[in-house]
Amino acid sequence: MRRALLEVGLELARAGGPDAVVLREATRRAGVVPNAAYRHFADRAALLGAVCAASQTAVAVAMETELTRVPPDPDRVRLARARLRAIGLGYIGFARAEPGLFRTAFSVPPDLRDAAAPDRAGNSGLTPFQLLSTRLDELVAVGALPPDRRPGAEVMAWSAVHGLAMLTIEGPLRSLDAEQTRAAAQRVLDMVEQGL
Repeated sequence: MRRALLEVGLELARAGGPDAVVLREATRRAGVVPNAAYRHFADRAALLGAVCAASQTAVAVAMETELTRVPPDPDRVRLARARLRAIGLGYIGFARAEPGLFRTAFSVPPDLRDAAAPDRAGNSGLTPFQLLSTRLDELVAVGALPPDRRPGAEVMAWSAVHGLAMLTIEGPLRSLDAEQTRAAAQRVLDMVEQGL
């Protein structure tokens, strides 16, 4: 029953974002008596939290998928930079493909401790935040990012990429087509890389 309610919650989020995730509607669509649902989710906030975590898992999977598209490269610096770009493109691509889930993924007010919670991880066992951290650590390891510039780099990179993602799904950049969005993403990733 918990899984059925979560699946319906994801459908609701996909269609209407976090505001559409309502426990009563989830129970109705799942064919569950409302009182029975409370054994699995104490309230709407609990269901929304679970949907948020599952949505972040989907973001992580999209980032991992983009990572698999990075071709091998004997140049370790170029490879590390390509991997950083890949996770950014995967993040923005997910936002464009699944705007309701993307908005839901970051709607529950977690803090950075939640950014590493296992229930938000993709197939690699890493969350979106951890995927970013891993790529930044790789840049340091190959000498492309000075160690003294590494602390807090996640905040800058995440802010820039998340900002573009939000502008393209519900802001003034939502009229950009896929090609224009990818070009804008490349420019933002250039800015992030140069700013690191």
